Amino acid sequence: MSDKKLLLEVNNLRVHFNIKPRQAWPWSAPATLKAVDGISFRLYQGETLGIVGESGCGKSTLARAIIGLVQANAGEVLWLGRDLTKVEHKERRETRKDIQMIFQDPLASLNPRMTIGDIIAEPLRTFYPKMPKEEITEKVRAMMARVGLLPNLINRYPHEFSGGQCQRIGIARALILKPRLVICDEPVSALDVSIQAQIVNLLQELQQEMGLSLIFIAHDLSVVKHISDRVLVMYLGKPVEMGESRALFGHPAHPYTQSLMSAVPLPDPNHERNRQVQILQGELPSPIKPPSGCVFRTRCPLADDNCARIRPVLEGKDRHSVACLKVTMDTVMSKSGE
Repeated sequence: MSDKKLLLEVNNLRVHFNIKPRQAWPWSAPATLKAVDGISFRLYQGETLGIVGESGCGKSTLARAIIGLVQANAGEVLWLGRDLTKVEHKERRETRKDIQMIFQDPLASLNPRMTIGDIIAEPLRTFYPKMPKEEITEKVRAMMARVGLLPNLINRYPHEFSGGQCQRIGIARALILKPRLVICDEPVSALDVSIQAQIVNLLQELQQEMGLSLIFIAHDLSVVKHISDRVLVMYLGKPVEMGESRALFGHPAHPYTQSLMSAVPLPDPNHERNRQVQILQGELPSPIKPPSGCVFRTRCPLADDNCARIRPVLEGKDRHSVACLKVTMDTVMSKSGE
């Protein structure tokens, strides 16, 4: 990636929330919920970074902290070298032209009182208030056609469209300003499988045309494998494994990543019937009271006493790194033939 331009650099980002227990004395100190706790990565121009993990592991909070919808407690979000966590509101607002977001629920993310033409045109009116109305309408119709919507539907309302069509409206709205980075927060999880493939293919086509960088958050690892150049695996707000998509999916190193891969169904019924599935035991611990040492140790089949005392950090090469006391990258590289 050294030949591509570095757009986004996240360094040791932390997002903590103070939570007041329901049944507590008035003078009781609030508990701290560590939603994101020390995430670092780089994103280059034209690259797709996939982020995976269970519900509650902090993926969406991480995305919202990057775009500024939630306040980070510590760390850096460097956009083209400028730390967005330290800039004034007006300066951060200017970066919204370059960083846009597509949300999980396509219908809930659209204003039901606005026509889709007004919804898609809203960013243009916000950032270019002097742009003629005719030019705005022309740009909106062109973008609708590009994402697979008939331009003559410009005066319809969101409730008149299917879930897949509403997600295309959301994509059109996000891309109308021609951003450089689009954060996709589980954009296909609420859609049928056939529609998921259409939306993912559309995002890839638009990425090639516009030179977009993507942060793609999803539960479906088969989708992440298809679209991502690199993948970050999160557990309880922390990174447990990160690497190039081919290396990580080909030889997952962390026990948590292995269990996630094991849950992905195989298209071959014979292989699906005969393979061994690694089912995670227990429930996801509370981020208010995470386990000591390795946060995954309470569900890990390899855990020992050291795992309760030492908190692992990502170690390895840029191509593949893992945070586990029981797994060395030398072992992973030897299995992959490197």
